[in-house]
Amino acid sequence: MSEQFTPTQVSTHSTVETGLYIIIDGSVYALDKFVDEHPGGAKILKRVGGKDASKQFWKYHNEGVLKKYGEKLKVGVVKEEAKL
Repeated sequence: MSEQFTPTQVSTHSTVETGLYIIIDGSVYALDKFVDEHPGGAKILKRVGGKDASKQFWKYHNEGVLKKYGEKLKVGVVKEEAKL
């Protein structure tokens, strides 16, 4: 079973030094080791670090990208935060 993260937990991983996590369609990906390989450059990944990047991802990629890299980079899924 994959690890579960709240959106707040993902937001703490917003830099390469803290793991550079992003959310795509409810899955959490760690991009700190991929940032230098990204064909679009590191800048865009650093801009969306710690956030839900689904909209930006699908604007420039197709599902083949997730098939190729997804399992290697996926670290978990998003769980909903409890509302008080």
